[in-house]
Amino acid sequence: MDELRRLYARMGIEKEIYEYGEAVLKRLVPRFQEIDETAEYNQLKVVGAMQECQVSEACLLGTTGYGYNDLGRDRLEEVYAHVFRTEDALVRPQITCGTHALALALMSNLRPGDELLSPVGKPYDTLEEVIGIRPSRGSLAEYGISYRQVELLPDGGFDYEGIRNAINEKTRLVTIQRSKGYQTRPTLSVERIGELISFVKSVKPDVICMVDNCYGEFVEIQEPGEVGADMVVGSLIKNPGGGLAPIGGYIAGKKECVENAAYRLTSPGLGKEVGASLGVLKDFYQGLFLAPSVTAAALKGALFAANLYEPLGYAVVPDARESRHDIIQAITFGSPEGVIAFCQGIQAAAPVDSHVTPEPWDMPGYDAPVIMAAGAFVAGSSIELSADGPIKPPYAVYFQGGLTWQHAKLGILSSLQSVVGRGLADREALRRISGL
Repeated sequence: MDELRRLYARMGIEKEIYEYGEAVLKRLVPRFQEIDETAEYNQLKVVGAMQECQVSEACLLGTTGYGYNDLGRDRLEEVYAHVFRTEDALVRPQITCGTHALALALMSNLRPGDELLSPVGKPYDTLEEVIGIRPSRGSLAEYGISYRQVELLPDGGFDYEGIRNAINEKTRLVTIQRSKGYQTRPTLSVERIGELISFVKSVKPDVICMVDNCYGEFVEIQEPGEVGADMVVGSLIKNPGGGLAPIGGYIAGKKECVENAAYRLTSPGLGKEVGASLGVLKDFYQGLFLAPSVTAAALKGALFAANLYEPLGYAVVPDARESRHDIIQAITFGSPEGVIAFCQGIQAAAPVDSHVTPEPWDMPGYDAPVIMAAGAFVAGSSIELSADGPIKPPYAVYFQGGLTWQHAKLGILSSLQSVVGRGLADREALRRISGL
């Protein structure tokens, strides 16, 4: 459509960038159809859970104060337990972010003298201070909880012998990060997570297996609770909030583990009985309802980004052909300029703060300057179109989100326009690939 091309041009996307994108998209039709089929399955799963739990209009109302007998809050937690196939769930606006949810799950289920094990290498940067890898006030290390990790093998596989040797009488909890974080390792599929959990349980049956599910919800038709995870943890301003949740996190899993988390979140003796929902329940329910289709839009954007950048010579993880197990696309530029150009292109395509230019800065919880692009309706929401990355080798950027596929497409084209405009990509290669 000529009018559509002209509108892209008015939004700063040159013809050769647009044509290159269209050439790439023609090859993605079968992959997009697979994504839509997964979204359909997960949509039915969510609706079925809401129906089975008899969600009513009264559930959309909120409470204040102590929040005793909050019907909507309690029913929502039943819905999450149904969706994630677990015994119980804790879903609260008082959980401020993904890191908080993970810290809460760890601190409530570990005791002094216990040991925490990561069999998938280093956890996400902000967890380093939670654990005490980098010293911080209130860390697990300060409470006498030790930590060890086993690196993945060079091919991304599990070091089963190393894991067996690392598990000992003190090992109480194993944390499995599904997504790659600020690394370029493969994201773990639910199937692979299940294999790892089975192995760990075969070595020590009573160990608690926790999965950091951030960015992975609704990407597949199964969730980690269905393959043996004792706790599944995530943020509501990522996939399960559907772009509507303004805050919050969840912990779904075994009843005892969830109750422990509730007692740590509120107070011993109070647990899940208190915690007002403060008017956010409609957004929580509606966001969960929209989450499968929003996740599908973000997943299409990630796939498009990989197929757009890989032919231009950039290393991408996952690559253009791999199966997808989260919404994050890593692109390695090898220079700070590439990371910054990409993020500034994403920001320029945002509906909010598109006129702002992101720059690297020393964010709390990170060991290097970080640049973040996120012109979002919910501050920091990474299910909305966003990109970020640490300014350190190998200088990779991590792209995610997009509430609609059409907006994700615009954002990725805008990122490439920014990269090409700074002379960081070969225009001739771009023309050659798209047949111009």
